[in-house]
Amino acid sequence: MKVICDRAALLDAVNVVSGVVASRSPRPQLTCVKVVAEKSGKAGTLTLAATDAEISIRLRLSQVDVTQPGEVLVPADKLRQIVSAEDAAPTLTLESDGDACHIKGEDAHFKILGYPASDFPAIPGFDAAAGKPAFTQDAATLEGLIARTVFATARENTRYAINGVLLKKDGKRLEMVATDGRRLALTRTSVTAEKDAPSLSCIVPTKALSMLQRLLKNPDEAVRVSLTDNQIVFALGETAVLASNLVEGTFPPYEDVIPKDHDIKITFDRDVLSSAVRRAALLTNEESRGVRMAFKKADKQVELSSRAPEMGEAEIRVDLAGFDGGDIEIGFNPAFITDALKVIPENQVIMELKSSTKPGLIKSGTDFVYVVMPVALG
Repeated sequence: MKVICDRAALLDAVNVVSGVVASRSPRPQLTCVKVVAEKSGKAGTLTLAATDAEISIRLRLSQVDVTQPGEVLVPADKLRQIVSAEDAAPTLTLESDGDACHIKGEDAHFKILGYPASDFPAIPGFDAAAGKPAFTQDAATLEGLIARTVFATARENTRYAINGVLLKKDGKRLEMVATDGRRLALTRTSVTAEKDAPSLSCIVPTKALSMLQRLLKNPDEAVRVSLTDNQIVFALGETAVLASNLVEGTFPPYEDVIPKDHDIKITFDRDVLSSAVRRAALLTNEESRGVRMAFKKADKQVELSSRAPEMGEAEIRVDLAGFDGGDIEIGFNPAFITDALKVIPENQVIMELKSSTKPGLIKSGTDFVYVVMPVALG
């Protein structure tokens, strides 16, 4: 193998695929990136592939000049470090010599010892989902769906089903839902479904969706989403494929936890409330994590307050755009509020409440619903 690469494009690709690589594994091949150079006529491509045995990624580069096709399997950390360090070189030459990879810059020559390329496990390619289409969505919309749900997933919870995001499609309606047991985020949109595409429901690991976000750089790019027996596959044109095992288990019946009887409706400016919550959170700690929110209809204001022993206290007042219902005081984990406000694109947001012991509801348009449990305040 011998190929000349645009260094910046190569570095971007290496950084992305390295996100999948297992940091530790009894199988050293899983700590590597497989580099494959191919040539068809005068055109050449370089494909980088990596997997941790649960999530796999293939990324194809066209900013290359392939002199000799071939493949090599090299440790991901050293490849990334070398390509990153050669920041003065506009191009890098990669050559294989048996199981070794030579990387040459303008004034440097590195030799990385690797493994036989044939030892790399088989992973889905660009035709992985052929014959099993589910739906197609533009990258911008898909990235928005992920951003509005992935933050609410559980982290290493023993209930494995909530360690991912539920992806559910019925006809042209697509929903994504995430929960960690204390909050729940639901977002929906309409999709371009393939002809006769069946309904689907699966739980996608958080890590896979975070990786997919890094690939969704071109907002207008069409992303084909397909299911195989135990995997979901995302194909971005001919440039990238991400495949992931699905999370096993049954997702909680999320419709049951979305309140439908709230009689207090508050409208506020997203950025103003987010700033106020962040400032009130400055005087909270592990023992007194909550921020008290006192909504006062007469003043059309919300007063945010926090108090931490041996630290001090904070009090912030914010005007509200709209207020329908009676006065109420309720406490929330401030991070749970700001997490949601960060991913809402609209400036005006609605909060619905019932009582200080019932979950609060944050809505944005008709496509985003966020349920958050209150916290007890002393």
